[in-house]
Amino acid sequence: MKKGIILGIWFLLGNIVFSQKMMTRTGEIKFEASMPAFEEIAGTNSAVSCILDESTGDFVALALVKAFKFKSHLMEEHFNENYLESSKFPKATFKGKIANFDAKKLSSKKTEFDLEGDLTIHGVSKKVKTKLTLVLNEGKITATSLILVKSQDYNIEIPSLVKGKIAENVKVFINFILATN
Repeated sequence: MKKGIILGIWFLLGNIVFSQKMMTRTGEIKFEASMPAFEEIAGTNSAVSCILDESTGDFVALALVKAFKFKSHLMEEHFNENYLESSKFPKATFKGKIANFDAKKLSSKKTEFDLEGDLTIHGVSKKVKTKLTLVLNEGKITATSLILVKSQDYNIEIPSLVKGKIAENVKVFINFILATN
């Protein structure tokens, strides 16, 4: 019994000491769905959580849908109630992996990697592949990317009355500054 407890403590300490996880709880996601000559359709969420495991390249992010802010309160209300149904689908997540990730290759110059994983929005998960740019500066990693999302792929219904005013390909920009926890 005593041996088991000691082994358990060593295992726990080993995970803490050798864990190479970088994270943030203040990451930012912006999306842009505007069409020329119409009202701007854009939202920003500055409370996104993200974890990067430097040893494996695993990359996960979580955004609470209700945390997106808009210039117009009415637009924010429509976004939450009619489009993303945030009371029914409160979270958007990404779970993926950075291909061929090697933390030793990071520097103050931009390094681009392929990022693949499952993006879940509105209760629907889809495989996505994009480019992820990483920059190492003062022990922190800045991660930026652009993901194109089609509302119809995630069962987000756009009423025909406004369909021409909302871009078919929504641009989702991410910006995370990751540090050791």
